[in-house]
Amino acid sequence: MASPEAHAQSRETSAEQGERGHAAADHQERHHDHGGQSLNSLATSATLHCLTGCAAGEVTGMAIGTALGWGNLATIALAVGLAFLFGYALTSIPLFRAGLTFTAALPIILATDTVSIAIMEVIDNAFVMLIPGAMEAGLTHWLLWASIAGGFAIAFPFAWWANRYMLARGKGHALVHEYMH
Repeated sequence: MASPEAHAQSRETSAEQGERGHAAADHQERHHDHGGQSLNSLATSATLHCLTGCAAGEVTGMAIGTALGWGNLATIALAVGLAFLFGYALTSIPLFRAGLTFTAALPIILATDTVSIAIMEVIDNAFVMLIPGAMEAGLTHWLLWASIAGGFAIAFPFAWWANRYMLARGKGHALVHEYMH
């Protein structure tokens, strides 16, 4: 037969386990209730969304800068600026459809995409700069486009982890998720 001390300790352990179980369930419900989608699935969707805006802006900026014969710094600055603009524009669409004003939508847009776009752009442009001749290649040369694609492929998992981290904490794309239905 168990001693009274062992019984009390067993009761405390059960109570502590119950509290931890409830706390874990509350945490999971609060941070992982994403309309039935898994956290990994949402992170993938958010990162693909980011990639779409980044790639559209990056390609447009690289094409304009290259066609106009701009230097590397000016071309990259334009490409990065357009990547942020296109990414933010994509995020704004469901917010404006939901009736939010620009003033109400702007903080959500900035909080949703800034980190992910910054990660994509830093890694992609660093990769492109490291490929000999990529920035000097013309618009019809495969090297320019392959280096941009390679940079985004390298950047994707880093942006994915950042998006997953933010989604798990109710930040990033979690802020716009409720407006996407």
